[in-house]
Amino acid sequence: MSFSYMPGFGNDFETESLPGALPQGRNSPQRPAYGLYAEQLSGSPFTAPRGTNERSWLYRIRPSVRHTARFAAFAQPHWKSAPNNGDHELALGQLRWDPVPIPNVETDFVAGIRTMTTAGDVFTQVGMAAHVFVANTDMVDDHFFNADGELLVVPQEGGVRFVTEMGVIEVTPGEICVLPRGLVFKVELVDGPVRGYLCENYGAKFTLPDRGPIGANCLANPRDFKTPAAWFEEKETPCRLIVKWCGAFHVTEIGHSPLDVVAWHGNYAPYKYDLSTYSPVGAILFDHPDPSIFTVLTAPSGEEGTANIDFVIFPPRWLVAEDTFRPPWYHRNIMSEFMGLIHGQYDAKEEGFVPGGMSLHNMMLAHGPDATGFEKASRAELKPQKLDNTMAFMFETRFPQMLTRYAAELDTRQDNYIDCWSDLKKRFNGTPEGDWS
Repeated sequence: MSFSYMPGFGNDFETESLPGALPQGRNSPQRPAYGLYAEQLSGSPFTAPRGTNERSWLYRIRPSVRHTARFAAFAQPHWKSAPNNGDHELALGQLRWDPVPIPNVETDFVAGIRTMTTAGDVFTQVGMAAHVFVANTDMVDDHFFNADGELLVVPQEGGVRFVTEMGVIEVTPGEICVLPRGLVFKVELVDGPVRGYLCENYGAKFTLPDRGPIGANCLANPRDFKTPAAWFEEKETPCRLIVKWCGAFHVTEIGHSPLDVVAWHGNYAPYKYDLSTYSPVGAILFDHPDPSIFTVLTAPSGEEGTANIDFVIFPPRWLVAEDTFRPPWYHRNIMSEFMGLIHGQYDAKEEGFVPGGMSLHNMMLAHGPDATGFEKASRAELKPQKLDNTMAFMFETRFPQMLTRYAAELDTRQDNYIDCWSDLKKRFNGTPEGDWS
């Protein structure tokens, strides 16, 4: 399978997989080329301001109304939506998990999604859900779309190929992709079983954060985002389409592939991004900046400066600050933080936080470096230091993240996580020097 990408974030793209399939100068000609159907996919209200208006025109073998028949209920027991009270008895606290195991039975991408937390309300399109996914088999004749929100995919182990109606995206650990609300796709495995993290965004779509005084460059640069070129599948065999709609799942059976878009143009499309192209900024004299300087994508809430979701990474970088405690400081936060580790070691945790693992620090629950990490950072020689071979991330939201029953009862939950701070000593002794013995 050959596929290619077009660079840029939020661009108005045009692409065709057959010459002349894309109409020029109009959207809906009377007789489109190749006998195709013209169809618009809208990601915003028609009257949204130009800067936030999202739509693409698709030229396809059959219109989408032919890609559905009668629906039936579909069981998806591990994928939950907000509002969700969890239905468990685990008390409030800081939480951490080891990786979720790859299943022993055949499990495709959609069947392998397990919800860890939910926030907000899927019915009013506010908030998010944090999931993990595990899979060991392809989706061959099954296809999926999510009417509840866009999906931010963060692979941690193994490569994933998203075969979408607008093109093919392949992502490996260290890359991410975003699949818009309503986009039809199936998932293939590139090189064996996969595991990763998934953020389901119920609210306003992800966009690039404003840079403010940083200026025109650095952080995530628009040119590094890649959108797939048109690709289509003409397959006349029985297929299924699974739909998530208002937290429930439905399935319909059709006699052909729904991935039949021969050409398209517009600005509502999937995209991928290589996290290694993120250009971090930081303190070059003293103090530790806020983690907001590591925001790759943000989904605004409507209240300025307060995100429905921030996707934040902690990439390789130099630490050079003088007379400064360099790891993240201890804090309590109005935001709720779901964190995962793609590879390497996170600088605030010396033990217990491993690739594929995750943690949850809900709003106003204190957290920060473990005791071992604090001791090491407090006594380190403050010479320039390169943090290398590391990539952690956060799904951060203004809303409380409610734990699911699956997450509360998961065997990999570290019941002793709170103990990582138990060896932090009282150093106050009434003198300016304190007790650093």
